[in-house]
Amino acid sequence: MRIAILSFVLVFCFAGCQRESAAPVAAKAQDTGGSTDSQSESERLNVWFENKYEQQLLMSPSQLTRLGRRERYDEYDDLSEAEADRRLAWLGATVAELKSQFDYARLDLETQTSYDLWVYRYEQALAGREFRRRNYVITQMQGAHTAIPNFLIRYHQVNTEADMRAYIDRIGAISLAVAQLLERAKLHAAEGVRPPGFAYEAVIEESGKLLAGAPFSESSEAAPIWADALQKIAQLRSGGHIDEATAQSLIDATRQVLIGEFLPSYTALIDWFSLDIDNADREPQGVSELPQGDAFYAYRLKAMTTTDLSADAIHEIGLSEVARLREEMAAVIERVGFTGSLQEFFEYLSTDDRFFYPNTNEGRQAYVDDSQAYLDAINIRLPEFFGLLPKAQLVVKRVEAYREQDGAAQHYMRGTPDGSLPGVYYAHLSDMRSMPKPPMEAVAYHEGNPGHHMQLSIAAELTSVPKFRTRSSYTVYSEGWGLYAELLAKEMGGYQDEYSEFGRLTTEMWRAVRLVVDTGLHAKGWPEAGAVGYFMDNTAIAEGAIRSEVKRYLVMPGQATAYKIGMLKILELRTRAKSALGERFDIREFHDVVLGGGGLPLTILERRIDNWLKSKTLPAAANQDPQASGSQG
Repeated sequence: MRIAILSFVLVFCFAGCQRESAAPVAAKAQDTGGSTDSQSESERLNVWFENKYEQQLLMSPSQLTRLGRRERYDEYDDLSEAEADRRLAWLGATVAELKSQFDYARLDLETQTSYDLWVYRYEQALAGREFRRRNYVITQMQGAHTAIPNFLIRYHQVNTEADMRAYIDRIGAISLAVAQLLERAKLHAAEGVRPPGFAYEAVIEESGKLLAGAPFSESSEAAPIWADALQKIAQLRSGGHIDEATAQSLIDATRQVLIGEFLPSYTALIDWFSLDIDNADREPQGVSELPQGDAFYAYRLKAMTTTDLSADAIHEIGLSEVARLREEMAAVIERVGFTGSLQEFFEYLSTDDRFFYPNTNEGRQAYVDDSQAYLDAINIRLPEFFGLLPKAQLVVKRVEAYREQDGAAQHYMRGTPDGSLPGVYYAHLSDMRSMPKPPMEAVAYHEGNPGHHMQLSIAAELTSVPKFRTRSSYTVYSEGWGLYAELLAKEMGGYQDEYSEFGRLTTEMWRAVRLVVDTGLHAKGWPEAGAVGYFMDNTAIAEGAIRSEVKRYLVMPGQATAYKIGMLKILELRTRAKSALGERFDIREFHDVVLGGGGLPLTILERRIDNWLKSKTLPAAANQDPQASGSQG
């Protein structure tokens, strides 16, 4: 799971509006074969998509850098409301142009999907405009205050003196971006929208870590960006790219911008949050208590699940899944010979030292090494279940100290398409009692392979769809796939140990509980303590991790519901495919169709699967659907 605020996200986040024309579109798709006219219109539109996406990319220096490109390398994104409005207007104009210049009926199925997705993104963003000041700008999860510096450290590569000078200029640009986010936080607060007090505390603490050490104080320890800059300058010097005098000038320039721009920006952030914290709720409430709260939460559920499911419906799905999983857990308990209740087994898992690594550096390294070993073993089996395989490498790392949080969720950060940076599965390891052994295998599969690394890397490497689809992201799709991947890994030979199987059930229960708890907090008035209690009654997750989770749901309404809803849809589609194809069903082909189109809303994913099934059941002469192959080109 990746959580960061970038300008792309600020433009297109907190959205989710279905295309009303979904059913007619599907009907049209059946009638559009592979004629020359259709192909010509599709080719023309795909050129248009490439041009528009390039224009969009050039608006975002951070996205360019994440793609390994050097344009606007000395800049960072404009995160102001005015810029968000400008981008929304630009996107709206492209949709008007799309509808006026292209004939939908003459497009092939894959290009119709691209058309639908481009329009969907605009409808998302437009629907979210009304609620722009109802979300929380900076919290312990929407962590732009740490994510932006981490972007500089991780993605801004320095191979030349010019790259380093761009790095220095970018420190100033990042300082401005943080100031813009602070201004937005003030605007939200003026309308009565503040995150809970615990989020204020986290922002203050984490921002302070970025200022801890040289050059901000007389310390032998270097602050994170200063340490990174010194290392990059030293590498230029040792590589013979610059001389000693130039190295010193770069060091001096870095110190100047850190002291003159970065320090004031973060000091202002810390000062305002320290002052305004007295206005924040110490007993956090769901967003239904905020202005437009009920409407905002309904919108968030639609945005996160890409469905029309109501809070009540999602709550009931959660209760049903919790009951089912409790039965499966009871079966594992019986197999391991434990005599006692489910709660007593939870207590056993949470207290017995055999289920934890030592809270030492050696224990932390063992967690990383064992997670890598699980991934190495599953990687061998990937060709049996997938035709499309990622080219990008995957590594396991501990989260950097300046953004590490006790008990916080592990997450994945994608690499660059050119392979210069690997994908990284990050784990928060500051408190090893919050990182028990039984669930770690499932989490590794979720974040790594066959989960997020595979899904995101394959998407980035696709050549059979327009480039904008290679970066398309919908939480319900990506996290639904991640949770599905945990279960799929069982078919691939994972979870040979019964306690690891219980850990897998624990992580699935975790996502089922989320449906109940998220809707409970934001639609049913549950207090934080009630949400924690329900979590503890139904999972073996460490209490510290549970409290961290509930705090996450409080500041990210609706997001946690996407995982289980997405997984259930993928399983439903797989069942449908197996029923339709019988002995001709090939799990590799199914997975390639799911992953071969990039991130999609569930309505469009379902139509993609249905079109593939039609292509498999129609006579060979009619099987002209370019969408069916999932090819990388």
